[in-house]
Amino acid sequence: MEKKNTVHFGAGPAKLPPSVLIQAQRELLNYSGTGISVLEMSHRTSEFTKIINTAENLLRELMNIPENYKVLFVHGGGTGQFSAVPLNLIGLKKDRCADYIVTGAWSERAAKEAQKYGSVNVVHPQLDTYTCIPDSSTWSLNPSASYVYYCSNETVHGVEFNFIPDTKDVILVSDMSSNFLSRPIDVSKFGLIFAGAQKNIGCAGVTVVIVREDLLGKALRECPIILDYKVQAENNSLYNTPSCFSIYIMKLVLEWIKGNGGAEAMEILNRQKSSLIYDIINISNGFYCCPVDVQCQSRMNVPFRIGKKEGDESLEKLFLDGASKLGMISLKGHRSVGGIRVSLYNAVTLEDTQALSAYMKDFLKDHHHNEVDH
Repeated sequence: MEKKNTVHFGAGPAKLPPSVLIQAQRELLNYSGTGISVLEMSHRTSEFTKIINTAENLLRELMNIPENYKVLFVHGGGTGQFSAVPLNLIGLKKDRCADYIVTGAWSERAAKEAQKYGSVNVVHPQLDTYTCIPDSSTWSLNPSASYVYYCSNETVHGVEFNFIPDTKDVILVSDMSSNFLSRPIDVSKFGLIFAGAQKNIGCAGVTVVIVREDLLGKALRECPIILDYKVQAENNSLYNTPSCFSIYIMKLVLEWIKGNGGAEAMEILNRQKSSLIYDIINISNGFYCCPVDVQCQSRMNVPFRIGKKEGDESLEKLFLDGASKLGMISLKGHRSVGGIRVSLYNAVTLEDTQALSAYMKDFLKDHHHNEVDH
């Protein structure tokens, strides 16, 4: 059965490259002549060892990961890492404290979870709304902190860092779940990076952790063994049964990224795609309204309201219904903020985005005359 012509703009689990799905379908019943599916395969077999090692080697190549970093494939999603990060790292210094930059829903949740294991300092004045990144000159970093944590792209609120925070000599930790491998980054500037696969590099079920070797073995006594980075590193992420099929899908996606020019090519494409949407918002004379400050507008997740700043829900429903009829789905904003959200991860094509851009233009023409300009 052919895949129907549906364009999925969901925030995660997100669109996968069609070629990856076709290959997974082709190999589903009989992987590489084994006579069984990866879904049935023991994680201790030589076939699966090759899958997980290939995934790691591709990540190392695509991200230029230095040799003194371990790459782990773990359970629990990004939310699991909200606990794992402090359990492994907050005890690095005797004060057992950490600095958090809170710019959206996900970093807010991470900071709240970390408070169970030590003291948390939010380094900037509290934000009333998550529409900006406070100027780094306002930050109050604690030199005694074990690490500084931030979320490089806030999926819900559409706030993305276009710089790497300068934390002096304190270890930097980043949740990159929703912009991982969407552009090149210098891994050596971080002590730890983690990312759920289900946005840019695969399907739900596996989370990538990239951690500097000297940070291993410092976990708090109460750290569950499943969350202990040292244990996972020593066992090549096979301490217990990993998410085998998710790692396999990730391997296929990483091969696809490599075959399409790597992180550098993804960055060019993602800039083009996001510009198509932001350009329409900017010329709409307030009909489409993105609340996020221009300098930190995300290339991955574009939130906006329709009709007025706080949104006209009837117009937004009309927009979503019309998009759905054209096969464009998963555009409804997160339940906590409402409105519309366009997610433009790596597998979303330029043609997908052009189709949405054309629809937004048509919708603007058809409905703006009924609105008072703002």
